Amino acid sequence: MSAPVVVLASHNAGKLRELRELLRGQVPGLDVDTQVIDAATAGATDPVEDQVTFEGNALKKAREVAASTGLIALADDSGLSVDVLGGAPGIFSARWSGVHGNDEGNIDLLLAQLGDIAAEHRGAQFVCAAALATPTGNEHVELGKVEGILRTERAGEHGFGYDPIFEPSGSGKTMAEHTPEEKNATSHRARAFAALLPAIIDEVTKALAAS
Repeated sequence: MSAPVVVLASHNAGKLRELRELLRGQVPGLDVDTQVIDAATAGATDPVEDQVTFEGNALKKAREVAASTGLIALADDSGLSVDVLGGAPGIFSARWSGVHGNDEGNIDLLLAQLGDIAAEHRGAQFVCAAALATPTGNEHVELGKVEGILRTERAGEHGFGYDPIFEPSGSGKTMAEHTPEEKNATSHRARAFAALLPAIIDEVTKALAAS
C-alpha cells in the first residue's frame, strides 16, 4: 500500500467518505481509499478551535495537523450566520446555547431570539471555510455559502444542527427535508471543497510526483 498523502483534520467518518468521493478520479495515481485518511488513522488530535473566523479555525486545524503528521492536511469549519443577529451565531453555532453539540438547545434558543422577527427579516446563510495546508507551509482556503431563510418551526428528519429550520433560497423545504444526496450536492461544505479542489489537485499531484 502506498503511503498516505492526504489527511482530513477530523475524526468524522462521514466527512472522510465525502472527501474521498470528491477526490475520486480527480488526481492520477491517487488511491483515495488508502491515501486519503482521517485524523485518527494519522494519529493526530483535534486542534482547539480558538480563532474568530471560519477561515481562521479551518486554517489552524489544517496547519497543525499538517505539521504533526507531515502530510497534506484538509480541514473545514462551518456554521450559521443570521442577518438580523449581525452574523451570529457564526463560529459559535455548535455551542450557541452554551453546550457544544446541543442541536436541540441551539435551535430552541435561536427560535426564541427570533420569535418576533417577520419572515422578510429572517435571512440567513450556512457558511463553510475549507482549508488546505502542507508540511512545507503552503496554505489555501475557500468559502462556500448557501443563502436561505429561517423557519419558525422545525421540519424534516435528515441532517443535523440547524438543518430543520433552515430553508435554502428557492427550495421550498428545509435542509432537513432534503435527502442526504441532495444536501451533499449543494451544501455549503460541498461548495467550499469544490472551490478548493484545484489547489488540492495541485498539491497532491506534486506530493505524488515527489514520493
